[in-house]
Amino acid sequence: MLESGNKYSEAELVILLKERQQSAFSYLYDNYSGAIYSVILSIIPDRELANDVLQEVFVKIWRQIDSYDATKGRLFTWMINVTRNASIDTIRSKAFQNSQQNRELTETVYESAGSIDTNIDKIGLRKLVHKLKEEYKTLIELAYFQGYTQEEISKIMGIPLGTVKTRLRTALIQLRQIIKP
Repeated sequence: MLESGNKYSEAELVILLKERQQSAFSYLYDNYSGAIYSVILSIIPDRELANDVLQEVFVKIWRQIDSYDATKGRLFTWMINVTRNASIDTIRSKAFQNSQQNRELTETVYESAGSIDTNIDKIGLRKLVHKLKEEYKTLIELAYFQGYTQEEISKIMGIPLGTVKTRLRTALIQLRQIIKP
């Protein structure tokens, strides 16, 4: 049984979670919810919806903990993947798309919509990306600004996965050269 204030190794925590110990889940939530919430907010700017997704993510972690395989990576990495997938599924859902279309256009909507682009524009990243060839610009946009995986980009654009990987790598090399004076 876990006692409050104790620190557990990742292996111990996983064992306790797989044994369905509620105190282990509480420990997990207390120690990881902040980081998980930050990942969600980076994909879903709506704080209310992000809170809902946070709860959903921890339910998924609880239910799917048996699918975690320590030989494939760390617990935190697995949890981040669960988080990222749940967040992307949420913003791609029809309910989310409809809610965005039907949302009242108030000042706060304009402010929140501008905040994401503003942060990217403050560091000038979009301007740098627009200096790339069109094929590279599109790939960077899909991968880094919209959160698609390389496999998803391959399907969207109808090009082989290897080509996507090569072009993204080339685009990043070119961006690096543009950034360096």
